[in-house]
Amino acid sequence: MKKSFYITTTLPYVNAELHMGHALEFIRADVIARYHGLIGEDVFFNSGTDEHGSKILKKAESEGKDVKTFVDENVVKFYESVKLFGVKDDIHFIRTSDDRHVRAAQEFWKTVEKNGYIYLKNYQTKYCVGCEAEKTDSELVDGKCPDHPNMELEIIDEENYFFKYSAFTDILLEFYKKNPEFVIPEFRFNEVRAFVERGLQDFSISRLKSKMSWGIPVPGNPDHVMYVWFDALVNYIANVGYPADMETFEKFWVNGTPTQYCGKDNTRFQGAMWQAMLMAAGLPNSHQIVVNGHITALGGVKMSKSLGNTVDPKEIARQYGTDALRFFLLKEVASFEDSPFTIERFRDAYNAGLANGLGNLTSRILTLSEKYLETIPEIPENSIPQEFFDLLNQYDIQKACLYVWSKIQALDEKIQKEEPFKVVKVDLEAGKKIISELVLELYTIALMLNPIMPETSVYLKAQIKLNKKPENPLFLRVD
Repeated sequence: MKKSFYITTTLPYVNAELHMGHALEFIRADVIARYHGLIGEDVFFNSGTDEHGSKILKKAESEGKDVKTFVDENVVKFYESVKLFGVKDDIHFIRTSDDRHVRAAQEFWKTVEKNGYIYLKNYQTKYCVGCEAEKTDSELVDGKCPDHPNMELEIIDEENYFFKYSAFTDILLEFYKKNPEFVIPEFRFNEVRAFVERGLQDFSISRLKSKMSWGIPVPGNPDHVMYVWFDALVNYIANVGYPADMETFEKFWVNGTPTQYCGKDNTRFQGAMWQAMLMAAGLPNSHQIVVNGHITALGGVKMSKSLGNTVDPKEIARQYGTDALRFFLLKEVASFEDSPFTIERFRDAYNAGLANGLGNLTSRILTLSEKYLETIPEIPENSIPQEFFDLLNQYDIQKACLYVWSKIQALDEKIQKEEPFKVVKVDLEAGKKIISELVLELYTIALMLNPIMPETSVYLKAQIKLNKKPENPLFLRVD
């Protein structure tokens, strides 16, 4: 029986187009999904759209649209974007407005309430619509949310349902102690632990429907809708069967290794809040949380839709190709730290790594092969070095890419040193032996590109087996 592996992205809000940070998360999760498929595991790749809450409602109202019409239109754009990122065709999508998600969220609520972790009370708090989260004074800078300084904080003063988050301080810390690699990288795990060690505070998990109508009704009290985070986080289990298809849920969540990618501003929600919610419902915790840094604009400022400083990844994919976008985000962006994106930096990396690197190498080797080899050598399908797999298993995708490009450079240096194009003219068999070695090593590179640049991988393997050089350059230089 195949080993089960589950991986999910966070669910982007559908209030605007997906930006470069979203592309990074989707593409990295896709790499890990492809890697686990490559080693023979049964993979469930989860994602979808977060469609409830104040942010969505306000955006729809600002455009003069019914909120359901607004989210339906934006979901179409979401699917188009994800396709341009090159994610696997068998990814499982869910919308938080889907009936199956609504039923799962309500069943989850009822279970947590039955277990004694939900109660009703009056409260007042400051709320950032951009984050869809409460803010304490210590989290504010000059009275503003540091991540959304252009948005006015809302003051919420009403009766809400609360989640007994405070009950899980010690339980979470014990869980972290037993699972020392629960959050990757370690310095993000240290942040989560420090946050929990300061003591958790109960938080509101509902809104009055009269004030915020766009949400999932609270079971047993239609005057309230669920707080968007409490609703949306349930997607991770709803799309894998909970509570209707427990066989699938058991296979991938209970007996698999549920892994979640997120951005660094999402770490507390995924690493602490969601884990406490699962505990409150009596369900198994996630296996690992993998945290990305941010894609930054000039000056190191975070790219975000709210700040309006984003670069459209879809335009990059359309102009240069999906695999070129993936190449940059996987090789040139740090696995866990912040990294800048500029079009100049992208073009430099494209020319060096693709046009002058992989593309030129492919042309040189297949030109020699087509000219001097009657048949290509027997090609092994399991020649990928274990070191490459080890790096992906550690979620250090940038190092895995650097490993591949080190092989590309080494192969280029081998051509320069051994000069098969000269040897073949004075000793045909010796020259053909070198060329055969080059072909086999290029094929191994093509295999390693499978999770990184899947379209390029398929094309390279086909050209090698056909023993034909590409009719056109694999990657054209750009100025």
